Amino acid sequence: MAFRIGEEDIQKRVKELADEINRDYAGKEILLVGVLKGAFIFLADLIRHINVPVKVDFLAVSSYGQQTESTGEVRMVKDLDHPIDGEHVLVVEDILDTGLTLSYIVRLLRDRNPASLKTVVLLDKPEKRRVEFEADYVGFKVPPVFLVGYGLDAYEKYRNLPYITELSAVEGEDA
Repeated sequence: MAFRIGEEDIQKRVKELADEINRDYAGKEILLVGVLKGAFIFLADLIRHINVPVKVDFLAVSSYGQQTESTGEVRMVKDLDHPIDGEHVLVVEDILDTGLTLSYIVRLLRDRNPASLKTVVLLDKPEKRRVEFEADYVGFKVPPVFLVGYGLDAYEKYRNLPYITELSAVEGEDA
């Protein structure tokens, strides 16, 4: 049976993550930095539960190209629109697997002098880690399989699924 996280479980966990963020950032304004494209749905749902003042910006990096395995090379596709000097920055990412992408983003942003810098990921695949990296907030620990849905894609497909499942569980549906 394919791995799956249902829509209700996702929404419940997103709310719990927002509650943690609200506690940790009470009295502060935060800048949510969404990592495109995969995190846009997670960020949209997360921000609806955040009750501290918030701003949003986006960046895009690529480490997959048209593959289902990371190439190991991370490149910037879209940078932030505004400076982050003195901001409390929370990077919002869909999935942490090799750690290459998030460690790259954190190094890049840390050099821009934010007041604080933390990360929140919906999914964590610790077994896939190639560099040491731990997110500050984690939605779900997941097995080392290729997942789609809820913003995660394969070849730009399946982002619109309201749940998360293994690619192999949906590929046959397209045949």
